[in-house]
Amino acid sequence: MKTQIKVLVVDDSAIVRDILSTKLSQFSDIEIVGTAPDPYIARDKIVRLKPDVLTLDIEMPKMDGLSFLEKLMEYYPLPVIIISSITGRDKYAAIKALEIGAFDVVDKPDSQSDMQSFIEDIANKIRIAFAEKESFIYKSKQNSRILVEKRESTRLLARVSTTGKMIGIGASTGGTVALEFIIKNLPANLPPILIVQHMPPVYTKRFAERLDEISELRVKEAEDEEMIMEGTVYIAKGGMHLGIENKGISFFNRLVDTEKVHFQKPAVDVLFKEMAEKVGKNSIGILLTGMGKDGAEGLFNMKKMGAYTIAQDEASSVVWGMPKAAIEMDAAMEVLPLDKIPERIVSLCT
Repeated sequence: MKTQIKVLVVDDSAIVRDILSTKLSQFSDIEIVGTAPDPYIARDKIVRLKPDVLTLDIEMPKMDGLSFLEKLMEYYPLPVIIISSITGRDKYAAIKALEIGAFDVVDKPDSQSDMQSFIEDIANKIRIAFAEKESFIYKSKQNSRILVEKRESTRLLARVSTTGKMIGIGASTGGTVALEFIIKNLPANLPPILIVQHMPPVYTKRFAERLDEISELRVKEAEDEEMIMEGTVYIAKGGMHLGIENKGISFFNRLVDTEKVHFQKPAVDVLFKEMAEKVGKNSIGILLTGMGKDGAEGLFNMKKMGAYTIAQDEASSVVWGMPKAAIEMDAAMEVLPLDKIPERIVSLCT
């Protein structure tokens, strides 16, 4: 008999609880073991029902979702999928939830017509969270405890990138914490860095703002046709692929609204393949923690064109899917733990 994944739904709205329970129960591999209208009832049901995966609303009475998530990750960690509104403070709180240790975020639909894809998206994330449950719980707790000494700020004014060097980084599940660690530990005088983090459209701008607050580098959400500058990190805009275009000695970001690749938009493969073709041996490709295979083929292309390529190791990855796929394709020239990646970037650029 096929194993059923036990799910607890936590939401203050009775309507949302009923919709999620009814719709998700239609999948033969998912069992809704209970629902809860607030964190206190959820706490008791987690202990009693022992769910495999939790869905969690951010805005709730008695205790907000973020406070509950922090306590949950400390005392009773399990994969949590955040069900978030795309408006108001939820979009900022969702980024924080990923940093605290949430497995993933799903946007509530704008209309009834989007309901089926919303439910299927949640169901797929529940399955992936369950498959990665043990390693995710252990490694997300490890990564969340990484302590970084605060540097004295030496941020430089952004300069036009004339060296031709460029760094590309791709990440998915567990990537927000990994990227924060890397960016926080890089100096300002580096070539431009282009990042694809799998993330819904409304969150990438806030994620860029969050990284900008803690980094010596300038960090921003990528804009179409903007000149790529040294000392600047560009976060791919959610819902758009990130490509590059070269004009003379300068490079420009291109946002492309084409089909999803590996069910993702933005996709790491799109960026890496563009870098392989247009930057070639002057580029560095880094593939971080994440589920699936996105980025593996692109990293292979980069290596083939003379770029230096790195994959994150299994021990420090929250989900060792994308890096593993790259290693199996012989796309990575070096496999490194997360805490060694910042210094390796610096050594390759000096």
